Amino acid sequence: MIRGLAATGLLALALGGCAAAASMPGVGGTKDGPTPKPAPATPGRGEPPKEERSPEPRATAKATDEDVADRVVAVVNNDAITLGELQEAINDYRSQTRQETPVSNEFVQQFLTKMIEKRLQVQEAEREKITVDEAEVEEELAERIKKLGAPTREELFRDEMRVARVINRKVRLRISVTEAEINKYLDANRQKLETGLAYHARHVLIVPEGEPADAAWEAARIKAEMLRAQLLQGTGFAELAHRHSRDASAKDGGDLGTLKRGELAQDIEAQILSLEPGTVSKPYRSSLGYHIFRLESKETLEGEALTRAKAQIREILFREKYDARLEAWLKEIRQRAVIEVRL
Repeated sequence: MIRGLAATGLLALALGGCAAAASMPGVGGTKDGPTPKPAPATPGRGEPPKEERSPEPRATAKATDEDVADRVVAVVNNDAITLGELQEAINDYRSQTRQETPVSNEFVQQFLTKMIEKRLQVQEAEREKITVDEAEVEEELAERIKKLGAPTREELFRDEMRVARVINRKVRLRISVTEAEINKYLDANRQKLETGLAYHARHVLIVPEGEPADAAWEAARIKAEMLRAQLLQGTGFAELAHRHSRDASAKDGGDLGTLKRGELAQDIEAQILSLEPGTVSKPYRSSLGYHIFRLESKETLEGEALTRAKAQIREILFREKYDARLEAWLKEIRQRAVIEVRL
């Protein structure tokens, strides 16, 4: 069970304002928990007890940092995951995936879930007595070194770190995404970004009945107009829907529940979303009959939703600029190099 998720806010704050540090590949290859402190030595028989000295004073800030890093954020079958391990794993991941956006609490919790799942898999492998010989490890490492053309494992890691640093200097640090660029993208793609936002609505359906058809449809329209007038005069929507609606939602007072944009037919959804919260639509004719809608609430690209959308846009624009800049830089260094292919 996950414990101490309140610490994720502190971790997100620590990671949010800084770029990911370059590090060796692999995630979570750290200690499995805080190192236990050794028990104090017991003096031998006949030996005078040694005088205990007060510990050297340490800076309060340093002690606080160590305490935070050692904080246990999850326990997996008595196997602890500390905040320091989680932070190191996230830094590794952000470095490898070139992520620059600030870390959110949601991202930290999702990453912690992945670490828990990984720890569970390792524990399961141990339970199944699955082992990997040292020779197999060396063979796999040697194969990777051979593929990458590095003479030793130290050289392999050193080259990867050097490449990460030169890319950081020549590409990443020369890219910026401005607020104006984000707003321009937002305006051009607002409808797409709003997909998935939720809204809550109620509904009354008046179905034409009897013959001839034209007369039945006209009667349904007139009834819908009368019902709307009653709603505007203060009649409760749920009461009216119970008595008159022919939709399956009538038993719930016409309540359609919370819907995501895109779940209903496009024309129906357009009618609902054109309303302001708390207002009632004019009768709308569809192939089923006449509808009256009341919009209870709807999410918009404001507040937290707007903040999340802008963070996504920043990541999209940064990725586009990064790929273009990296391609241009690689082209530049190829052009000034002397390359002879003898394949």
